[in-house]
Amino acid sequence: MRILGVLVAVGLLAVACGQQAPAAHPPTHSPAAAAIRLAGGGTLTAARPKASAIVYDTALAPAGASVNATAESGAVLATSTVTVAGLLPNRTYGVHLHVNPCGPKPEDAGPHYQHAHTHASADNEVWLDLTTDASGYATATATQDWAFVPGRLPRSLVIHAEKTVAAGTQAGAAGARIACVTLAEV
Repeated sequence: MRILGVLVAVGLLAVACGQQAPAAHPPTHSPAAAAIRLAGGGTLTAARPKASAIVYDTALAPAGASVNATAESGAVLATSTVTVAGLLPNRTYGVHLHVNPCGPKPEDAGPHYQHAHTHASADNEVWLDLTTDASGYATATATQDWAFVPGRLPRSLVIHAEKTVAAGTQAGAAGARIACVTLAEV
């Protein structure tokens, strides 16, 4: 009862001074950030209007190969996963998120998606390099300790011909772009 009287007195004093009374139950947490989920994939086909899974080099990504990708982000983490089937067996490919949707030309996907726009590294970009098994299947997942920025999201996943160079002046390089999957919000 005594605590209730003190709260009422503080509230009346605040109102008398032209201020708002303190909330009796302040919020215990802030609203959760909106989750972002991107997905894309399918059987790789030659570039054509509205194609979402494009092959640029059929020698390295044979007919019938498929790619499925997701990129998800909450308030503080981003997790991306790619699964491939039907690529060349026992081969390593570089895989990155890019800033633009896929297009008829490999360079249409633009540069690698970067979190801080400062340098190419596995901490600042999303690298999903993978090595296929004897049947051409592989999956890779990368988790970043940062979130995607609404309004500045990755729009494609590109498979490159080589493993990603991890350091030095060529950091982030992974050879020719052989396939691309456009990512869309789901």
